[in-house]
Amino acid sequence: MASLVDELISVLQSEEDIYRKLIPVSERKTKILIRRDLKALQEVTEEEQELLDQAAVLGHKREIVIQNMSTVLNRDPKDMDLVGLIELLSKQPEEKKRLSILHDSLVQVMKRLVDVNEKNKDLIENSLEMIEFNMNFIQSTRMSPGNNNYDKNAASANGMNVNYSAGSFDAKQ
Repeated sequence: MASLVDELISVLQSEEDIYRKLIPVSERKTKILIRRDLKALQEVTEEEQELLDQAAVLGHKREIVIQNMSTVLNRDPKDMDLVGLIELLSKQPEEKKRLSILHDSLVQVMKRLVDVNEKNKDLIENSLEMIEFNMNFIQSTRMSPGNNNYDKNAASANGMNVNYSAGSFDAKQ
């Protein structure tokens, strides 16, 4: 069991390292989104994806270690979370302490990463809304007949001067 705990700690530390590397990448992405630099956005997204792929591999590895631990402890792997595992290590105070510190650190890193990614998500959604608004505006101007320029009297300024004086009615139309 001790070797499984050591392996879990190793995998979690590697995951934490990757998530720590993701934070500055995500912060750089925020600045790029604000600048609307599509080329830089593509580059930073590729860098982000590489780190996420590494995190996915480690996540799978972590699940295997937890599966093995649950087999040794005769528990359901679905019930094996980090907090519960820390509680189970009461007879191994050093491993319990290392896992507890790592858990707290992971929580902080993930909170920071979630905050930055929420900001990026909002920026992307705002950009998409602006693009949609601009597309709708362009489509509506293409579809509208004639020139829709009006002067202060609300008469069309495209060459036709319509006089709407009070009480007058043109019966010839």
